[in-house]
Amino acid sequence: MSDNGMLYFQPWLCGPSSAASTRPADQSDEVKMLGAVLISHTSTALQRRRERCVKMADYSVATRISLEELILRLYDIDAVKFGEFTLKSGTESPIYIDLRVIVSYPEILVRVAEYLWDAAKQGGGKFMSVCGVPYTALPLATCISTSQNLPMLVRRKEAKDYGTKKMVEGHYKAGDICLVVEDVVTSGSSVLETVESLKQEGIVVRDCVVLLDREQGGRSKLEMQGIKLHSVLTVNQILDVLETAGKVDSETVAKVKKFVADNRFDIMAMSHAAAAAAAAAAAAANTASAANGNKRKMEELAIANGSPIEKQAKLNKAEVMKYRDRAQLCSHPMSKALFQLMDEKKSNLAFSVDVTECAKALELIDKVGPHICLVKTHVDILSDYTPDFTKELQKLAEKHRFLVFEDRKFADIGNTVKHQFSGGLYKISSWADLVNAHSVSGDGIIKGLKEACNESNKGCILIAEMSSSGNLAKGEYTEATVRMAEENDDFVVGFICQRRLTDNPEFIHMTPGIQLKTGSGDGLGQQYLTPEQVIKENQSDVIIVGRGILQAEDPVAAAQQYQEAGYKAYKSLFT
Repeated sequence: MSDNGMLYFQPWLCGPSSAASTRPADQSDEVKMLGAVLISHTSTALQRRRERCVKMADYSVATRISLEELILRLYDIDAVKFGEFTLKSGTESPIYIDLRVIVSYPEILVRVAEYLWDAAKQGGGKFMSVCGVPYTALPLATCISTSQNLPMLVRRKEAKDYGTKKMVEGHYKAGDICLVVEDVVTSGSSVLETVESLKQEGIVVRDCVVLLDREQGGRSKLEMQGIKLHSVLTVNQILDVLETAGKVDSETVAKVKKFVADNRFDIMAMSHAAAAAAAAAAAAANTASAANGNKRKMEELAIANGSPIEKQAKLNKAEVMKYRDRAQLCSHPMSKALFQLMDEKKSNLAFSVDVTECAKALELIDKVGPHICLVKTHVDILSDYTPDFTKELQKLAEKHRFLVFEDRKFADIGNTVKHQFSGGLYKISSWADLVNAHSVSGDGIIKGLKEACNESNKGCILIAEMSSSGNLAKGEYTEATVRMAEENDDFVVGFICQRRLTDNPEFIHMTPGIQLKTGSGDGLGQQYLTPEQVIKENQSDVIIVGRGILQAEDPVAAAQQYQEAGYKAYKSLFT
C-alpha cells in the first residue's frame, strides 16, 4: 500500500502463480490479510457472476409466464387502468389501455412479443418481414424481428422532404408478405393506414397480430379489408382475470363491459347499408354522372349515420370479399349486376364463344347459358353476321341471365374508337353490356368510348395484362393502366389480367387462358392456368374459357365442370 492510501497491484495477490516467487519477504501482516480479503472477494464476485449468467440462460429457455400472469403484470405496471378517461375520439371510457409503458419493463416486453409471434404463427401465414404500427408497436415488432431473425420494415407517419422521401424504410420488394404488429385495436384505422402505406410499395399484407382486441368492431373492419386479425387478449379476458384476482370489483367489470357493448360498431353492416342506399340511387338515376354523385352521397350517408369511415376510399378497399357484399358496394350498374349474377348463379365462368358462324354461336350459348355469368363475343370473326345475331343474343342473355361482353380490344385514339363503338356494321354500343380496350393510347380512348354510350349503362374493361407469352402488358404499363381505371371508375369496371391488381372491390378482375389441367399451351403463345390458380392463388374474379368448352366432346358437361371448379376455388377463399 502506498503512503497516500492507494493500493498498488501486486501479482501475488491474485493467488498462486509464477509471480508468487517474486513476493517480497518483508510484506507486513496487514498486506497479507488484505490480499486474502481481495482473493475472497474476487472469488465471490466471479461466483455470483456465474450464477447470474446461469439464471439468465435458464430464463431465456424457461417456460413463459401464463396469460393470466401477463394480465396481472400489465395491471401492476399501470398498462391497464380503470376510472374515467377521455379517449382520442372524445368518448368517455371507464377503462384505459396504455401499453407504451411496457418499454420500461424488458421482461414483459419480451414475453408480449413471444405471445404475439405465437398468435401470428397459429394463423398459418408465411411472412417475409414484420412492420409495427407507429409508434407504440415498434418495440414489439423489433423484438419479433430479432428473436425470429425476420426482416423488419418501418412505416413513417409522414414522408421525409429530403433523401429518399420514402414512407416505408427497409429492404423489400414487390410481392413480399409482411406481418403487421399492433398493440391495441379498437376501430382498426391505424392498422389500415400502415397497411395502405405498405401496399403502395407493392408489399402484401394479409395478417395483423395485436396484443389486445378491444372488441369494438376493429376485427370486422379489418376483415372487410381482407386483413385477418390475430389477437392475444381481449378486453373481456382481462376483466375476467382481474376480477378473479380481486383487482377490480364486479361493478367496475359490469361498467366496462357495458361500455364496450354500447360502443361497438358493425362496420360491415353500416358500410353495406350506406353502399346499398347509394347504389339504389345510382340505378334509379341511370346515368354515369348520377353514379358519381351518389358515390359522394354514400360517403356522406355513412358519416351521417355515425360510421367510423373517414373516407370512401377506405371503404372501397378489400382483398377478399364475397360477391354479394361487393355487389352492394358497387356504384356502376354493370359491375353490380355481374357480382349479383355470380352470387345467385354460383358461377364465375365467362364463355368465350370463338366460332365463326352465327347459328353455331347461338346454339352453344343457349346450351351453356345456365352455367355462365358472362358471354364473351368476337363479333368481327362471324362470317355471316347480321343484326339479327345480336337481337337473338340479347334474348338468350335475358333467358339465361348473363351479361354480354364484346371482346373488341379497342386501341385507337378517342375520336376513332367513339365511331367504332357506336357505328359501323356492328353498332356494338347498342347491344354489348361490356367492352374492352387497351390503354396504350391514353385515357382519351376511355373518353371516346364513354361518349359513344350516350350515358347508357355500359362498362369498359381495360386490358392490363395478357396470357400470351412474350406480351408487353406488364410492369409500368400495368401500373399505369390501373391508375387510369381508378381515375375513370365511373365507366371502367375492371381488368383483363392474370391476377388481382387492386383491392378496390368494385373492380372486376377477369383472366383468360383457363384449362382444367395446367402446364399446357396452344403452340401460338397462349399459356394456360387452372381455375384454382386463377381464383384462389391469384385472386382474380372471373375465369374466361373458350377452347376448353368449344373443343370438348360434350360442351355442356365441360361448362358445368368449369363452373364447379371456378366456384369451388372461390369458396375456398373463405374456408
